[in-house]
Amino acid sequence: MLFDDYQRQAARTINTQGHPHDLINHTLGLAGETGEVVELVKKHLYHGKEFDRVRLAEELGDVLWYVAAVCSSASLRLGDLAQDNITKLKERYPDGFTSR
Repeated sequence: MLFDDYQRQAARTINTQGHPHDLINHTLGLAGETGEVVELVKKHLYHGKEFDRVRLAEELGDVLWYVAAVCSSASLRLGDLAQDNITKLKERYPDGFTSR
């Protein structure tokens, strides 16, 4: 699936009536979902919980939904962000990442 297609389809499920605080709402949601990803990894590494790949995938999907919602609220295209990020990474690491 292409990023812009995902963003369009995800936008159908945004609960909004053009509220002026949609950007804040979506950004806070992104922070919350990111926190859930962090908790899963923390509990696996430091609390002896079994690594739950299925739950991780679900939570990362929620993070992706909120990234798309933030983009929609800010009139940004997710596909443009993805491409711009790859361009930046290629400039920063032209030969790929090395720890040297």
